[in-house]
Amino acid sequence: MQIDDTLLAKLEKLSHLRIAEEKKEEVMGQLTEILGYIENLNELDTETLSPAFSTLEGGTPLREDNPRNSDDIAKEILSHAPLSEDDFFIVPAIIE
Repeated sequence: MQIDDTLLAKLEKLSHLRIAEEKKEEVMGQLTEILGYIENLNELDTETLSPAFSTLEGGTPLREDNPRNSDDIAKEILSHAPLSEDDFFIVPAIIE
């Protein structure tokens, strides 16, 4: 798949990113390379693999699930957000 100016403009709008004019050709090339790599992965035969396949012997190691009773966690996380109100993130609307 080839990324063109139209598709890049749509991706900019959806991601709320602005790409400088002098960088657009470079970004289109990089995105095209990434999509080419993904297309290579589609050629792999995975029919015989289990959906739960893992390279780890015995599965994924799990950590102990211990609850935390601290009200500071939400405040710490929200302190890094550009906008927040009443313990919620405020984000731009994405519906077109």
